[in-house]
Amino acid sequence: MEIILKYFDDFSEPQLKQFVQLQDLYRDWNQKINVISRKDIDALYLKHVLHSLAIAARFGFEDGQRIIDIGTGGGFPGIPLAIFFPEVEFVLADSIKKKLMVVDEVVKALGLQNVKTFWGRAEDYKQKNAFDFAVSRAVAPLGDLWRWARPLIRKAQQGDFANGLICLKGGDLHEEISISDCKPMIWSINDLFEDDVFFEKYILYVKKE
Repeated sequence: MEIILKYFDDFSEPQLKQFVQLQDLYRDWNQKINVISRKDIDALYLKHVLHSLAIAARFGFEDGQRIIDIGTGGGFPGIPLAIFFPEVEFVLADSIKKKLMVVDEVVKALGLQNVKTFWGRAEDYKQKNAFDFAVSRAVAPLGDLWRWARPLIRKAQQGDFANGLICLKGGDLHEEISISDCKPMIWSINDLFEDDVFFEKYILYVKKE
């Protein structure tokens, strides 16, 4: 938890309590249903929570906006972002039901009122133009993510950035970007968080034209 407070220090008491609860909740559930690598569970705050909050360090979502987390897995980046932005609505989508069961239980234990889950593929979500942003973490190539996300995102701008797709990715992205037909803005997470684990990890943003 200390690593979160190293970079963020403006949490309410309920938010602090929710972040603190994450370790025990995920440790307990991960023993039943593996949603986080066993070797990563002790580094939950660094590798999963702080990594998710890289989006919050760059993007300030506005109260009342709606965000879909595509391929949320065990709830990342959606759950940390939902704690960070309590007045923003999040829909956490995944095609694997047992992972969403863990997400639902964690959300319930945390008392998060701004999170719903969707069991299925993002491209099967029936309500188009329903979200301001889509977020995702290492789920699929950029071109696929944009193809799934684009119909779900309404064209608008409320804050500093126009609505669009925000994804967390790592490694050499040149080929992936070149075949995606997207022209994303890119930020190095190492410029936000100095920890070595974020070397060659990036935030990509594609706006809805």
